[in-house]
Amino acid sequence: MILWRVLPWRSEARPTDPGGALWFPRELQGAGRHDNPDLYGCLYVGETPVSPIAEALAPYRGAGVLTKGMLARSGMSLALARLSLSDDSQVVDLDDPSVLLDLELRPSLVATHSRPVTQAQAARLFAEPSTPAGLRWWSTIEAGLTNLTLFDRAQPNMTALDVASLTLVDPAVREAADLLGLSG
Repeated sequence: MILWRVLPWRSEARPTDPGGALWFPRELQGAGRHDNPDLYGCLYVGETPVSPIAEALAPYRGAGVLTKGMLARSGMSLALARLSLSDDSQVVDLDDPSVLLDLELRPSLVATHSRPVTQAQAARLFAEPSTPAGLRWWSTIEAGLTNLTLFDRAQPNMTALDVASLTLVDPAVREAADLLGLSG
């Protein structure tokens, strides 16, 4: 499965080192949708490039036109990494009604902005005996965009295929900016 991740990138970093495409930043986590750093580190990725770019740019909604400064974090350029997750990795699909029924979850609780609710769900699913690699869910920015939260146990089944810094002219950046009202 091909997935996409946006990250503050260090071009000299090895993939699993800080700033690398496969680094699970557990020590920086705690406020994210499915963060439970006492149990696991996680990566937030998308099934298309637009999804993680839109998630990264979402804090700038209403800030006017997209600028180069919006494509940086902590003094590092944001980059788009193309990753491969082995096809035999189990992912709990929270966009599948039958899965929600089996898990006794309501769509409104999966899509909520209440982090205590979504973090508790993720902790419960992480502890499943089937040891899933992660969760698949729809973006609260646009339901047509699909995101995944990968637990750090997925790392051995992942490969970084390529990484490139984001620019203002990248088609996926432009599409995400349009979606968020950041176009001029």
